[in-house]
Amino acid sequence: MTTTVLFSTFAPFPTLSLSVSPETRFDDLYSLLCERYPDLPASEDLRISSHAGSIPTSDTLISEIHGRDAALITLKLIPRLRGGKGGFGSQLRAAGGRMSSQKTSNNDSCRDLSGRRLSTIKTAKRLADYMGNEDERKKAQAEAKKAKLETLEKKIAAASGNTDAVAGKKHRFDDTEYLEESREIVDNVKSAVSAGLMKKKKKMKTNHISSSPESSTPPKDVDTEKMLKSPALPIAVPTAIAVGAASA
Repeated sequence: MTTTVLFSTFAPFPTLSLSVSPETRFDDLYSLLCERYPDLPASEDLRISSHAGSIPTSDTLISEIHGRDAALITLKLIPRLRGGKGGFGSQLRAAGGRMSSQKTSNNDSCRDLSGRRLSTIKTAKRLADYMGNEDERKKAQAEAKKAKLETLEKKIAAASGNTDAVAGKKHRFDDTEYLEESREIVDNVKSAVSAGLMKKKKKMKTNHISSSPESSTPPKDVDTEKMLKSPALPIAVPTAIAVGAASA
């Protein structure tokens, strides 16, 4: 009677099978496996274990692994992991500490199921709350302004020595000299602006007249123009001159 042993391996090796006697020791399985599959590496690089991860002792018989009547046994062929210098646990703890320190609760750049950013939704909620509390905010501002005015009036009354002054009472301030000076200053400014505008307007008009082509030509004498237009004048003038010369 033989027992079939199936070895689940890792890439690139497929599942391996081996038929052995139930009295075969566990330590002899790898040598028998290498005889059937010569491409396997040395035993120092691989080890055989059960699927639960436990490794039987070297003197354990195959029939003792799954029972004497078992015709099929499944084992794992896994590579050995070389040990390092240690300190892996401390490295994990340090990495965990760095990860926990970098945690943030700012998820504004994330989106909800409808595709809107969470920052946009939060801004809309804040704006709605602000608009809803506008009346209360204005009322609070008016009350604060009124309280400030009452406090100022009380201070003024206390400084003037008038203890009978009531908060909220209006005071009239009359200074005729100041009012006359301010009115005179305003009138002077208006007059200066009007004079400047009139002067600028006259200057622009003068420049326009001097730049026109009609003003560039000298004025003509009216009598000379009439003499040039008259046809008999050029003949009469020489005749008169000739008569004068003969009489002389």
